[in-house]
Amino acid sequence: MLLATEQELSDFLKSVEKRAFKRSVYHVRNEESALDIVQDSMMKLAEHYAHKPVAELPMLFQRILSNSTLDWFRRQKSRNALFSNMSDFDAPGDDGEFDLLENLNLQGNSSQVESAETSTERAQILREIETEIQELPARQREAFLMRYWEELDVAETAAAMGCSEGSVKTHCSRAVHALSKALGAKGIRL
Repeated sequence: MLLATEQELSDFLKSVEKRAFKRSVYHVRNEESALDIVQDSMMKLAEHYAHKPVAELPMLFQRILSNSTLDWFRRQKSRNALFSNMSDFDAPGDDGEFDLLENLNLQGNSSQVESAETSTERAQILREIETEIQELPARQREAFLMRYWEELDVAETAAAMGCSEGSVKTHCSRAVHALSKALGAKGIRL
């Protein structure tokens, strides 16, 4: 196996940066913290695993990102136990949240133009989906995002999450069922 060159490592990090950031924002619901988590994860990969083969980088990075996110939650839990401040429990506002529309690939012919009504309806549905994903329990959200956002298979997701393949399947199944139920109650059918 060929070891990653400096350029290959750099190219890999550039390729995962945006998706990793968005995934982290889903988890921690704070852009500054999400950016810190992603940057720390990238630094750890570069410092400790740059000598690994290129093919191993995606799984290593996913594992590091998951562990960094869990570490962030542990630190928050400890901090909140010591310094309980009710303002920490406020839901994030509309400003500063990322837009799923920038990742939406329009189906069909790219030359087709969407009507304003269709575009607005699509944006509303995506906001509802985003909200419901954020409401999932942390492990379900993590498994769901890795499987369907990052497009990892069950084995890769299990390795990144540090759990069994059966646990991944259970978390994903529960997440899909919860999302289906919540979105169905809002009249959204996918």
